[in-house]
Amino acid sequence: MATKIRLQRHGRKGYAFYSIVIADVRAPRDGKFTEKIGTYNPNTNPATVDLKFDRALYWVECGAQPTDTARNILSKEGVYLMKHLRGGVKKGAFDEATCEAKFNAWKADKQKGIAALEAKLAADKKAADAARIEAEKKTNEEIARKVADKKAAEAAAKAEAEAAQAAEAEQAAEGETTETPAEA
Repeated sequence: MATKIRLQRHGRKGYAFYSIVIADVRAPRDGKFTEKIGTYNPNTNPATVDLKFDRALYWVECGAQPTDTARNILSKEGVYLMKHLRGGVKKGAFDEATCEAKFNAWKADKQKGIAALEAKLAADKKAADAARIEAEKKTNEEIARKVADKKAAEAAAKAEAEAAQAAEAEQAAEGETTETPAEA
């Protein structure tokens, strides 16, 4: 029986996540499978992979052929590196301890890179939030200035109107005082 390591689609439209499965070549994409060895969620940033490493390594060493995407996932998780290192142990190039040391060094370096990426994403998000808040403060200050100018213009117009009414009232009072002696 020819076996493949491939992705089995789950999730709703536009929000897919996948199971990484071992299946017969003749089985449909989402059909019967031999073993589920992990999951892959491309919706997160960075993509989340949960893999049973030892089972994946077992199936790769048994000759299961992965699809292109499954090969990329297994390669990024280090399954193919471990297969390569185990091949070196079988040939006698180095021993099992050196194999484990090389793999652990690679994995530590990879984890450091992922941590740096997550820190960069968090810093970018924080900077974007700060820039958005600063832009909002600037907009609010501009709106407050416009409102203050409008209120000042209204107050000046009101004061001008009151001054005009006071001047008219004063002129009317002066007119009455001049008319009053003429009648007497």
